[in-house]
Formats: sequence, C-alpha cells, structure tokens
Amino acid sequence: MLNLDRLRTLHAVARHGSVSGAAEGLHVTTSAVSQQLAKLERETGQQLLAKNGRGIRLTDAGRLLADHAARILSQVELAQADLEAQRGHAVGELLLGAFPTAVRGLFPDALSRLRTEHPQLNVRLQEMEPDESVPSVVRGDIDLAVVLDWYNKPLPMPGGLVKAALLDDPVDVAMPADHPLADRHAVEPEDFVDDEWISWPKGGFCYDWLMVTLRGKGIEPRIRHTAHEHHTQLSLIAAGLGIAVVPRLGRGPVPEGVRMVPVSQPTMRRHIYAIWRADADRRPSIRAAVEVLRSVGEKIVD
Repeated sequence: MLNLDRLRTLHAVARHGSVSGAAEGLHVTTSAVSQQLAKLERETGQQLLAKNGRGIRLTDAGRLLADHAARILSQVELAQADLEAQRGHAVGELLLGAFPTAVRGLFPDALSRLRTEHPQLNVRLQEMEPDESVPSVVRGDIDLAVVLDWYNKPLPMPGGLVKAALLDDPVDVAMPADHPLADRHAVEPEDFVDDEWISWPKGGFCYDWLMVTLRGKGIEPRIRHTAHEHHTQLSLIAAGLGIAVVPRLGRGPVPEGVRMVPVSQPTMRRHIYAIWRADADRRPSIRAAVEVLRSVGEKIVD
C-alpha cells in the first residue's frame, strides 16, 4: 500500500523541481523530504529520483508515480471537501495567502470574525504577492488567496481555479501639500505630466500597470523613487520628493504634509478577489472565508 504522505512529498518535488523547494512548500526540512522519498523508493522497489548536475530530476518511474500522486491527492481533496460539506459547517485547517495591503486592510477584522463565528476552523494566513499566491493555490500549498488586478490589466489566471469578487478599491493621487493641484476636488493622470513619480519597484505587477496606464495617456513617467509599501511611498511624498497613485485599501494614516486627491475616472481602481481550487469548491470553510472577506470589504467600500 502506497503511503499518502510520501506520495504528497513526491508530488511536491515534481511541482517545485527540487528537494529544497518541496521542503519549503510542505513546511518541513529537506532531510524529512529525503527520508520520505527514500522510504517511497523502498516501497515501490523503483528509483524515483536521479542526480542532474547539482540538482535532481525525476526518473521515468518517478514521473509516472508523480502523475498518479497528483490525481490521488486531488481525489483526497474532493473527499475532504465532500465530508466537510456533508457535516455542514467549517472545520479543520484553512491556509490563506494575501498581498500586503489586503492583509492590513481586510484580515484583522476577517480573521477575528472567522474565529468567533467558526471556532472549529483553524485559519493560518501568509502574506504574499499574487505572483506567489496564485501558484501556491494551484499547487495546493494554500487553500485560498486574496489577489488583485487592475481595471485595465487583468491578472493572468490558470485553469482549475474559482474566483469571487470581494471589493473594488479606488485610487487617489498622493502629492505634497504644497503641490499646485493639492486643493483640487479631483484630478486626472494627465495633470501630472511634468511631475516626478514614486512607484512600486520595477518588474512588479503594479509597476507594470502604472507604466501601461500612464503611457496609454501619452505620459512617459519619470520614476524617481520606488518602494514596496504605501506608507514608505507616503513618507517620501511628505518630504516633497514626488507623487504617487495610492489605493485606499490598507493605506493607513496619511502623514502630515500629504494630500490625497481622488482620480476623477470612476473606473480607475483595483479589483480585489478571492481564488481557490475548483475541487475544493464545496468546502464550507472556503465559503465561510469568502463570505466574511466580502462582508468586511463591503464595509470598507461604504
């Protein structure tokens, strides 16, 4: 009889392409992964891994068994979902991932409500950007992720996932209080053609969105400074070092010396939504988390 935990380990190696990657995804040591694989090879009487330079590769037998493991683990997840659905309420463990401003803006209230309303549900949250959380959901490392895309730049989404909208997040232009447009009721991006910008770091999804959006309006932005976190961007703006587009979710207090002016285009906003694997769709824990996140999001929008 093949051991399910060892099949899960082999599946993780196939997904991540290395023992160290599998260990990180499974939250165990590399030694534990190697031990599980050695036991699986003894169980099957087959060599499943071979050296490949400094790394490893799956043998033909390893790839064959890893393909079976993927199907077996999917069936196990379906069985767990069906049992949880039959029980009718959220129980067990739920692993979540979300980008930083969602963690700050949505999850303190959401996690508190889930703990109160579903005391038998053990929720664990990891902060991660969408380019990390989407593949983590696909691989099964987490159960549900809160991700984002922009009104004019959708986030690429692989098949086999379900998504649910949580809220639309408007954006403002943050500028120094002495900026000539600081007293406006609303602004357009075209108003800032001569300004220096503070942006997310180059290569990130939101940086790419900003470039596409401004260039689409005939603006070649002069990016003077970059920072991951909005509160760091706002500190730079307070020092008079540029302007930035700043969404409202998880923004936190606005420093003295910074003015937030809404963008007059109502469509200029981020779409925030939850994603999970289709084979987990019947799990009450997934539905409970989505319901609570959506409720918290609606209060933020209001």
